Amino acid sequence: MIHAYCIILLLQLLSPTGGSESGIVNGKVSKPHSRPYMASLQYDGQHSCGGILIREDFVLTAAHCKQSDTMTVVLGAHNISKKEKSQQRINVTKYIKHPKYNGKYDYDIMLLKLKKNATLNKFVKTIGLPKKKGKIPANIKCTVAGWGRTGQDKPASDVLKENTEKLQFNSECKYIWQQYFDDDSMICTKFTRKAGGICQGDSGGPLICNTKPQGITAFTDKNDCNNPEWPHVFTKVNAFIPWIKKVLKENRNVA
Repeated sequence: MIHAYCIILLLQLLSPTGGSESGIVNGKVSKPHSRPYMASLQYDGQHSCGGILIREDFVLTAAHCKQSDTMTVVLGAHNISKKEKSQQRINVTKYIKHPKYNGKYDYDIMLLKLKKNATLNKFVKTIGLPKKKGKIPANIKCTVAGWGRTGQDKPASDVLKENTEKLQFNSECKYIWQQYFDDDSMICTKFTRKAGGICQGDSGGPLICNTKPQGITAFTDKNDCNNPEWPHVFTKVNAFIPWIKKVLKENRNVA
């Protein structure tokens, strides 16, 4: 079985400072099913990454979340350690990574075509995408959510957790992450050690700002996901709206 730590190791090797696939540190337990667009991406029944349902048959996530061709998407979940009646488990039939993704940091975005349409109900709903190239003001508070680790050396959470992080100025992100940060296709957040935020296992999950998924969790400091000296980095969703729409259109009636 391929475990999530394989991806963490891979990303650690890519830079001197390193990055890791990104659980929610501190924060709070989400109200059950209050985020019906959330998806748990699993291999052999084990949570690996997060994602969001953007159409009945498509989930948006990070490209580095693909480990093999045996991924299952779990929708309608709150406690992923239980077989809740609300859950829908659907296999992935197609993995569509951005064509410019090369296994590193840039273009870390992927669409998952589900084997069958999800059944939309009060537990499972899609989330709308932001506008193309819409401005995202710095310093606004956004929400992150996931089933990842609750600390750098702590276990993952069985229940969905969420936290608040504040958008950072792109210039500050670039100054800190240097060549690993592309302000055209990435955004980053600032946080405090006490408040916490994303950690290993949250990769592919959303950064929700003003009800829209403005970011897809990408990477953090490899040694300490809760180190406030290193902003959390997200793939900027609105930079990829044309590509997302193109893929969705091409796969409108494709099984």
